[in-house]
Amino acid sequence: MIKKIFGTFGTRLLNAMVGFVTLWVGTNFLGREAWGIGATVLVDVSLLLIAVELLSGSGLIYFTPRKSFSTIFKLSHIWIFFVTLCISVIFYLLYSFTPNIYHAFVPEGYGIHIIIMVFLYSFHNFNMNVLLGKEKVGLQNILFIIQFMTQMLSMMVYIFFFDIRNADAFVFSLITGYFTANIFGFFCVIPYLKESDNKDKEPTESLLSVAKEMLNFGGIMQLSNLVTMINRRISYIVIKNIFGNADVGVYTSGTQVSESTKLIGHSIALVQFSSISNMNDEKKAAAITITFLKLAVILTALCMIVICLIPRAVFSWIFTDEFAAIKDVLISLSPGMVFIAADMIFSHYFSGTNRIKYNLYATFVGLVITIISIFILIPMYGTIGAGISVSLTYLGAIIYKWIIFKKINKTRTKELIPTLNDFKTLIESIKLQFFNKG
Repeated sequence: MIKKIFGTFGTRLLNAMVGFVTLWVGTNFLGREAWGIGATVLVDVSLLLIAVELLSGSGLIYFTPRKSFSTIFKLSHIWIFFVTLCISVIFYLLYSFTPNIYHAFVPEGYGIHIIIMVFLYSFHNFNMNVLLGKEKVGLQNILFIIQFMTQMLSMMVYIFFFDIRNADAFVFSLITGYFTANIFGFFCVIPYLKESDNKDKEPTESLLSVAKEMLNFGGIMQLSNLVTMINRRISYIVIKNIFGNADVGVYTSGTQVSESTKLIGHSIALVQFSSISNMNDEKKAAAITITFLKLAVILTALCMIVICLIPRAVFSWIFTDEFAAIKDVLISLSPGMVFIAADMIFSHYFSGTNRIKYNLYATFVGLVITIISIFILIPMYGTIGAGISVSLTYLGAIIYKWIIFKKINKTRTKELIPTLNDFKTLIESIKLQFFNKG
């Protein structure tokens, strides 16, 4: 598992670096307006994917080991085609009869591009989640690398070879990246259709019964994701209305820097989710969760300490003097980043053990805390108050999740405290995986 974690982390780290290069190229050669259009397109795609991922989202990680793959394959692909068709019809009707509403959400000339991206991303997401469900973490990482590397390289080709200096270069690169990844992804998952169903699965289940089960699971998960999206955006709106766009820019930059530490928790949580989804041992799932929780919290905390120790002058040098306040935002967000790492581990435990409703309840707990805290803290402390609000929100969420986790597994609080033996076990695992190959 340690090797899978480091492999996933390395992949996400590479993605972050490629993303930085893409950001630099885009902002320098496309301009703010084009980059803004590209960002709007991505937001539209993300919102539309909430509907698609009801049957093709991360719930597949849970269902792939438990259901007939042919059934899952049929349901997911039928659903992708159906939702994409519905989006196309809705876009056409809005464009034809209420163009003002249509253009309020869809950038001029990019409706068809959004539909294509939703379609391609849905298949890419299906392939990635199936591979995780099959515990093919390494193969999933390779597929991820193919997608974002193709995206970056193709954007450079569109800009420097074809001399496309508008949002088309970015949007075309996204389409190229997902299209290429889907070709490879198809050959990765198609062999599973040829495999006979395992005895512990139920190949006799009808498409309708499996669809209902997946929709119940996916519905709760996507509702949780929607509440989380709302939860994260409220503070931006409040800052903008009280202090203006300049403070929003500072807060956004600080958030982006701090959220780089999410690579740690996300990498660990993905391996955890894949492992737990493939087991029926409650005690083992709980033990894995506690171990991974300690690992994620310790590594994230160490990372945030290092970031917070960076002198203010360094941030001024990198981002100009206008963004020197990033340092204060980072300090206020640092507890929240540690809490988010813990939240990811608990969330994937509940998802992997089919207790996803607790993730939804936790998001509402967080939303209540957010609504109360931002209207008190942001007017008083500005962007620092927003950072403190984030930390309080995730603290409340993980307290709720810990109470539920403790109730289910009869876990004692002291089991969460890292011990010297935990560090020794981690070091020995790393040595075994990477240095003792024979």
